[in-house]
Amino acid sequence: MMDKMLGIDVGGSSIKAGVVDVSAGKLLGELIAAPTPQPSTPAAMMPVIASLAARLPEAQGRIGLAFPAVVKHGRARTAANVDHAWIGADGAALVRRTLDRPALFLNDADAAGLAEVRLGAGRGEAGTVIMLTFGTGIGSALFTGGHLFPNSEFGHMELNGMDAEKWASAHVKTLQSLDWRAWIERVNVYLERMHALFWPDLFILGGAISERFADFAPLLHSPARIEPAQFGGQAGVIGAALAAAEADA
Repeated sequence: MMDKMLGIDVGGSSIKAGVVDVSAGKLLGELIAAPTPQPSTPAAMMPVIASLAARLPEAQGRIGLAFPAVVKHGRARTAANVDHAWIGADGAALVRRTLDRPALFLNDADAAGLAEVRLGAGRGEAGTVIMLTFGTGIGSALFTGGHLFPNSEFGHMELNGMDAEKWASAHVKTLQSLDWRAWIERVNVYLERMHALFWPDLFILGGAISERFADFAPLLHSPARIEPAQFGGQAGVIGAALAAAEADA
């Protein structure tokens, strides 16, 4: 297994990339990023991914590509915050054709959850862990005893007659100019519903907004423990690289 591997995390607004020391479970150097092209079709996105990869030549082997979609048998089955042209696309094959390198294609929140459960805020938790990433939408990853249940889509759970992410994502906070208290009131309703259904021992809150955790932590309420993602906005990149390394092992 190679030590320095490339993780790429595609979001609705930006694409992040970094070199990860998968043995130590840490990012080497800084994350780099580029705006997600609009429209965010596969044809438009591949040159951006190629450009990011070219800026990180020290990474070796398989690339981990974390993506905001249900990924089944290597293909995107949904496209909530990217162009619908991705539905049915084989992300690993697209990377292979573009960069002449193998790739692993997985759900972005699953990637972030892998990083946190293996090496971050959920490390050592033997019970049920739900990782939630608040960004353009709400991503989720469900673990029990350290094992991932892939492609959970808890951001699309119904709340107030709409998808939860259309009411409580970080993007909605910005769009509606909600202050911390108003936004966390919505997040707490969402966490309450999640707890009633799954009774997790731990919620891990991720996405870039987790780096502001101290600003809103006193407003959060749940019977479960709530922790910020240790890797913050880096979790998707680190988890994608870890997953790619395991595929190479």
